[in-house]
Amino acid sequence: MTTAAPNAVPAPPPGCPFDAEFLPPNLRKHVDPAAPVPLRMMAAKSLVPLSPSDMVGALYMLTFDPDANVRETAAKTAAGLPDRILGSALRDEEVQPPVLGYLLGLVKGNEAYAEMLVLNASTPDDAVADVAKDCSPKLAEIIGQNQLRLLRHEDILRNLCANASAPVSLIDNVCDFAVRSGLTLMDVPQMKAARVRVFGPEAAEAPPPQGPTAEEVLQEFQEAADESAAPMEEGKRLTLAQRVMRMSIAEKIKLATLGNKEARTALIRETNKLVAVAVIRSPRITDGEVLSCAANRAMMDDVLRVIYNNREWTKNHKVKMALVKNPKVPLTVTMKFLNSFRDAELKDLSRDKNVPAAVQGFAKKLHEKKTTPKKQG
Repeated sequence: MTTAAPNAVPAPPPGCPFDAEFLPPNLRKHVDPAAPVPLRMMAAKSLVPLSPSDMVGALYMLTFDPDANVRETAAKTAAGLPDRILGSALRDEEVQPPVLGYLLGLVKGNEAYAEMLVLNASTPDDAVADVAKDCSPKLAEIIGQNQLRLLRHEDILRNLCANASAPVSLIDNVCDFAVRSGLTLMDVPQMKAARVRVFGPEAAEAPPPQGPTAEEVLQEFQEAADESAAPMEEGKRLTLAQRVMRMSIAEKIKLATLGNKEARTALIRETNKLVAVAVIRSPRITDGEVLSCAANRAMMDDVLRVIYNNREWTKNHKVKMALVKNPKVPLTVTMKFLNSFRDAELKDLSRDKNVPAAVQGFAKKLHEKKTTPKKQG
């Protein structure tokens, strides 16, 4: 008989999209389908000491539990969590996206909670689209302000336009933006009206040419959809970059989501911040690409902001070092990272002429503080 290794990550319950790796090792047993029911029921009743973000993740996993009582208890607990727990978890971008989507379905009747989740960049687009069809005018305004979501997931705009509570002025503004960005949506009457406003009456039924679509580019460069594909030949890479230049903003965002590293590399150089942020937020982005972006001194501020606000990425010491050396990263962020650096690293940074002067100075002060012997009182 074989036994699981100590602190091994248990297999998730059937149907659950992720495992218990996010939980502290000694607490993973509480969501393990193979563990005794009383252990799982403890977590389902939120009797296990977990952070707010870990707690909602565990409760979501338990809604897939093989035991019906555990499933029902977990769902009931999740729906009745106190403000101090929910308020913290709903804002956390590190919570698994399926958990945030589940919670949005649970709390969408609570305006304050729904707003937190709609503003959380990790909440799945399809969950936001579902809320958009019948939300309040205030929530519709917030959804309409997230331009990246609107272009990345067309059903958000469709559902906003079908929402009788959404202000007409909001719908007009959102549709005008979408039309200028290359979104078509021939089935949405408000988009037809927007095409007339933006391009004139002749664009009512047939919008002006917008360049190749993401689907067309991926069909032409089939390897651009495959993360395991070999690097493109230089000539082909140049042709891909030329195609990308002719694409509309909306199609570039789709390609950033669907394409592989070759496509993302061509898109990350875009001057449009929505496209660049769509690249760094791609679910397929690799650690190597994140490190490359963090080290790039010409990288857009919005992209760097996504990186240094991501706790998972900044656990990587190489990423932190790259950010510290990048002059576009705010000094307040750099100072926070420097406090975790070793003495030898601080000494090297204090002498590195390629590092911003303010960072050099702060590194020098930190190094002196750490290495100066304390006076005996």
